[in-house]
Amino acid sequence: MSVNLIFYCYLVIFGSCVYNYKNNKMFYKVIFIVLLVFSFNFSYSQSDTINRKSDVGAKIGYWIVKFDNGKIKEEGTYIDGKKEGLWKSYYENGNKQNEIVYKKNRPNGYAKFYYENGNLSEEGLWKINKWVGEYKMYHQNGNLSYDWKYSEKGKRTGEQKYYHSNGKIMIEGKWNEGKEDGVIKQYDETGKLVSERTFVDGKQDPSSIKYYDTNNKTSEEDTVKAKPKEEKSKWPKGYQRKRLNGVLQEDGFYEKNKLKDGKKYYYDEDGNLEKTVIYKDFKISDIQYN
Repeated sequence: MSVNLIFYCYLVIFGSCVYNYKNNKMFYKVIFIVLLVFSFNFSYSQSDTINRKSDVGAKIGYWIVKFDNGKIKEEGTYIDGKKEGLWKSYYENGNKQNEIVYKKNRPNGYAKFYYENGNLSEEGLWKINKWVGEYKMYHQNGNLSYDWKYSEKGKRTGEQKYYHSNGKIMIEGKWNEGKEDGVIKQYDETGKLVSERTFVDGKQDPSSIKYYDTNNKTSEEDTVKAKPKEEKSKWPKGYQRKRLNGVLQEDGFYEKNKLKDGKKYYYDEDGNLEKTVIYKDFKISDIQYN
């Protein structure tokens, strides 16, 4: 029953009440019962507009899913059982967890993710499980962590920047379709230049490597390459190592099958270690080149 119809019925009843108040004292009792019936129908019609299913059992319309504590877990619209439009998810403390735009049950639009403390974690244009265009990730303190650009293929392209948690630039340079291409500069937490190296199509030119001391004087790098040594200590809980054809690719602490704190190793065509990417709390905290 629509709200307009209910409102119209109320007006008719009220008018009848005014007209008949002298002629029928029992009329008010009838009016009271009728109003109760209309109120019940109105409440029922309101609750019936969410969490609905079609005749074939597919979710349709607006849905609200809640935690056991009664707070909203997620909310959004279904069309024929598929998520459509803006969906919002929340942490149990009530803070927003993410905002994702869906098209036929797949992410397709601007997306935002949040830390549990309410600060923005990452944002960008998400198309079918890949980032496109400008993408930003933030430290938990709110400072920018990554400032990346993606191609339509979902590969990093153009100027890329990493930042220390204090807001100072950490790494900057250009990428082309997911590979370093050009001069890559690295800085310490005070903002001073630490090193420079040149890449062509993801391959590092050893002769281009320069280190800088605190006075920004350059020194040539020892280009001896070595593979990471294996530790012989007993592995603690959550620690893993991943190898490909016997060569160490990743090691560190994992959560939900994702590297949380540890390292990823990258090698050249000859099997020499080129760079080590260090992760802290699921994010890149440093890149060490050999």
